[in-house]
Amino acid sequence: MDEHAEALEADLLRYYGVDLLDWHRDRLSARRLAVLVAHLPRDSALNRELHGDAADWSVTDHLLAAAVDHLAAANWMFASVNSDEGDQPDPPTPVPRPGDAPDADAPPTPAQLTRFFD
Repeated sequence: MDEHAEALEADLLRYYGVDLLDWHRDRLSARRLAVLVAHLPRDSALNRELHGDAADWSVTDHLLAAAVDHLAAANWMFASVNSDEGDQPDPPTPVPRPGDAPDADAPPTPAQLTRFFD
């Protein structure tokens, strides 16, 4: 708790109007503090410190990125099948996701293609 105390203090004040010092003053129980921390919103400062950019991405954002990647792959496959042997288009670059290492130059691996078609 000490390493993220500032973010936690800011979140408690912002979202609940509760001062973290109330826990030290015995005006806030440990149980209540744990409940408030467990239910902080996704965009809280504590979540940003703990999860970095991933805190900004919701399930909807991940699904939209997957839909864009699948559509780009389908268009690439269509263009590849309908083009000459020496005039193949470059494979699409996936939408970057939080926590992914930037490796845009790598073509899809057989495992990625298998997952795509399954």
